Amino acid sequence: MVEKRLAEIDFHALLNRSFTKSPVAWEDQVLYFVMLDRFSDGREQGYLDNAGRPVTGGQTPPFQPADAGSALQNEQDSARWREAGTRWAGGTLRGLTSKLGYLKRLGVTALWVSPIFRQVAFQDTYHGYGIQNFLDVDPHFGTRQDLKRLVAQAHKHGIYVILDIILNHTGNVFRYAADRNWKPLGNGQGYFDNRWDGGEYAVAGWHDAAGQPSLPFGPVDLTQHPDAWPAGAIWPTEFQEPDLYTRRGYINNWDNFPEYLEGDFYDLKDVNLGDGSVEDYAPSAALHHLCEVYKFWIAYADIDGYRVDTVKHMDPGAVRYLNSVMHEFSQSIGKENFYLIGEITGGRSHAFITMETTGLDAALGIDDIPQRIEYLVKGYSNPREYFDLFRNSMLMQKDSHTWFRNKVVTLFDDHDQVRKGSYKARFCAGSPEFRKLLLNVLALNTTTLGIPCIYYGTEQGFDGQGDGDRYIRESMFGGEFGAFGSRGRHFFNESEPVYQELAKILALRKQKIALRRGRQYLRPISGDGVGFGYPQVWGGRMLSIVPWTRHFDDQHILLALNTDPNNAQQAWVALGSAQESPSAPTALGNINDGYMTDDQPVAFMSCLYSTDPAQIGQTLPVHTRSGYRSVLLSVPPAGFVIFE
Repeated sequence: MVEKRLAEIDFHALLNRSFTKSPVAWEDQVLYFVMLDRFSDGREQGYLDNAGRPVTGGQTPPFQPADAGSALQNEQDSARWREAGTRWAGGTLRGLTSKLGYLKRLGVTALWVSPIFRQVAFQDTYHGYGIQNFLDVDPHFGTRQDLKRLVAQAHKHGIYVILDIILNHTGNVFRYAADRNWKPLGNGQGYFDNRWDGGEYAVAGWHDAAGQPSLPFGPVDLTQHPDAWPAGAIWPTEFQEPDLYTRRGYINNWDNFPEYLEGDFYDLKDVNLGDGSVEDYAPSAALHHLCEVYKFWIAYADIDGYRVDTVKHMDPGAVRYLNSVMHEFSQSIGKENFYLIGEITGGRSHAFITMETTGLDAALGIDDIPQRIEYLVKGYSNPREYFDLFRNSMLMQKDSHTWFRNKVVTLFDDHDQVRKGSYKARFCAGSPEFRKLLLNVLALNTTTLGIPCIYYGTEQGFDGQGDGDRYIRESMFGGEFGAFGSRGRHFFNESEPVYQELAKILALRKQKIALRRGRQYLRPISGDGVGFGYPQVWGGRMLSIVPWTRHFDDQHILLALNTDPNNAQQAWVALGSAQESPSAPTALGNINDGYMTDDQPVAFMSCLYSTDPAQIGQTLPVHTRSGYRSVLLSVPPAGFVIFE
């Protein structure tokens, strides 16, 4: 039975049990972001179940290469496929639960799940950001019991669960009665446009289940309006007070203050969270209610963390208040390291300041990190542009490696791709060469500093692109909007080479603490062993080895990728000088700090992993070249190697 009022929640009963402990270190985890509606409906056939056994039942067969473009045979079919991308596709919580084995075998240890809350009934807000009931799961996804079962099963598989939550706005739960800002349409026709202009708008009423403003704007009396439950107005009832909403219309200028704070996200309705400076912030009733909501979901489902949406559009004081309440509540039930990850747009410096001010545990690296990861691997940007992001001590005013290790969630594909403007494209879109480099970008993301996050479908080479978000939100289970322009084919293929190779890399990451928590250094290269310099773009593209090292205590690891998709590359890699300073230690510790000749090896490194299996187990002699401890490293085409 879903509560209609927050006051009906029985926290005493919910808390009368033990809860899953938090991870000791979130940088040890590998996140996987699932857009729930697009992931699994549980009806696939021919995949491996959670125990690793082949599934013979089900309705949807696995994708085959010949299925690519099968839904795009003519304009009518193509239009049907495109339109399907704007609607609910059919992914469910039970479907996601059935794929935990797929994720565990890949090496995933934490799930980030898009919002699961009940949405407005009259719009296809499949993405989950149009909330109509904060205390219920949307029936498209299943039930609250399905969520509880998902989290319990994930924990049994060693996988933590992070929910995507929203405080800044609700769904499109009411309609304005705009009386200004006339917008002509021609022939004497037009309408009053409820765009932000700094003033408050009147409201016509709450929307009913059909999207009509037929319900009075205020607390709803169910004896007079019984149809308002469950799909009309907004729930729980505490959210039906008009003063909880700013009511100032939609944001027209996303960089204008205070417009971006108090305006609506399109037709999503902005919530009044409070007022005041960070130090003396006065939380509104709405913020108090939201905190009770998100305490409920921790207690009900044993959630391990939250990803907080649209932090830029909330007062820092409101975010700090939320963080304090969530951390105190979670610690009171034994979750000492409950993680709050903020979506903070507006630049890296702004993200750092916001985190330090609000107490968020980590920020999504959605500003410059995704672009620099992608372009480094494709050879279009200098590697130092990415690696220097983790060395900006002037910005951080502290040990940069320490800060970035567990404060930034790194990713290169996501469901919004705000950085790319109106035209969206996954990493593999645009050229077959990019598909060859896919493992490299995953390897770079998961073996460099930060908490790595994989966007669903990337491990299967999804290549969506187009003039809208839908094209990068392909359906993993097929349905009407399958990846690669297909229909009715699923993509849970554990024989996919990228899936298999990434699983090996993530297994090594789990085994080697240096790959999770170690310091990192981009390393210079040389073609002749004489002149060394950092790899960089020449003539528009860099086709080169890019090496870096990770160090933790006595563990020293060399990693390298090859940005050339078609040819093997070889180069001398400088691991460090004999008299290297403590701030830039050699990959080999303090071995042989005395005189070394160019011809006599002073140490050997062993290959732990290579995209060329013949390389694994081979040793690499360490020589001195131009005063550097150096190795002559060969990396296969579009290859990746790890040496220790």
